[in-house]
Amino acid sequence: MSVRSVTHGTVRAAARTGLMSNVYLWMTGGLALSGVIAWFVVSQPALFGAVLGNPMLYFGLIIGELALVWFLSARIMTMSIGAASGAFIAFAALNGITLSVLSAVYTQQQIFNAFFIAAAMFAGMSLYGYATRRDLTTIGSYLSMGLLGLMIAIVVNLLIGSDALGFLISIAGVALFLGLTAYDTQVIKRWQAEAGTMDETAFVRLSVLGALKLYLDMLNLFLFLLRLMRR
Repeated sequence: MSVRSVTHGTVRAAARTGLMSNVYLWMTGGLALSGVIAWFVVSQPALFGAVLGNPMLYFGLIIGELALVWFLSARIMTMSIGAASGAFIAFAALNGITLSVLSAVYTQQQIFNAFFIAAAMFAGMSLYGYATRRDLTTIGSYLSMGLLGLMIAIVVNLLIGSDALGFLISIAGVALFLGLTAYDTQVIKRWQAEAGTMDETAFVRLSVLGALKLYLDMLNLFLFLLRLMRR
């Protein structure tokens, strides 16, 4: 057996065991970047005032985030490593700017409490999704329908301003994103089974895509918990 074949086999073995950890590293890095950016914006009164006091700028940032999420989800498997990484970092940074407005609505204690509770719940459900022998594929379509229904309910409540409906939306949001955390983790675990046959580019692409999925699950879980804690 040649040195080259041994090395190639070692790389494949590392890929099979390393995809999930790489996804978590990307996700954690993205969340940390968002947190640092949010803190920086809040600490700069002029910048914070510009974000908080200019609705056009704020909604432009949100549209930019949504565009990056769509672009990454749809095109990531044809992107270079640099483009995929850069798009994820840009998304996390933009999200940090928009998250800074939370400090104008919630107390620091509420934000910290909601984040740590969300992190604990996320970790538990992600561990369940990774360890369970149950095939969660069947619940994927229900989760997708639930997500669509949740978005419709949020839009309706923006129009009618019902506190009762808002409370139900927050509970449903927590439950939905807990389910998505377990489901997405199992999906990434299936990718990991194929990681040994991938080249470096495909490995990084899937790492970034998996990180984006789990980042969004964690973020939305945190936001819905925050709304519940404010009540």
